[in-house]
Amino acid sequence: MIRATRTFLRRLAGNREGVSAVEFALIAPVMVLLYLGMVEISLALSVDRKVTNAASALADLVAQDDVITDGEMVDILNAGAAIIAPYDPVNFSVRISSVSMDLIGNVEVDWSDARGMMARAVGSQPTLPDGLLTNGRSIIWVEVAYAYQAPFREVTGDFNIAEEFFLRPRQSLVVSRD
Repeated sequence: MIRATRTFLRRLAGNREGVSAVEFALIAPVMVLLYLGMVEISLALSVDRKVTNAASALADLVAQDDVITDGEMVDILNAGAAIIAPYDPVNFSVRISSVSMDLIGNVEVDWSDARGMMARAVGSQPTLPDGLLTNGRSIIWVEVAYAYQAPFREVTGDFNIAEEFFLRPRQSLVVSRD
């Protein structure tokens, strides 16, 4: 009986069948998590690129005009949802504001429109980066945010992607709102 047990244990210790399966079982979960993480990162980078493009394009659309009507603003805000496609526009929010500096250096919001977030109050005094405005000039300020909902939330979780874009008006000193 002892001899049979000893012989069985030697054969078992020398047997290499199934080693690959055990190694795969140990490594596979880590590899799957790495793969899902890479897919998630590439999707998030794609959304980030779309958010940046949307902010740039919307600021450019407003800066090209000298007077923005209500209909034009609706079209511009709708364009943001089109730019973000194929990602869900429900998670997309945008705020477009015209901010000016008077001749003595006071900065205030001339007008603001938004979808998915609150518009800035007319006359409010926002904090802008230094050197962005000069006396008697204005800028178009576009703020875009996207609430990214990760397909593999267990790996990375959800997070917000935001972008700000500033452009000077091209046709006049100030883009007016009708």
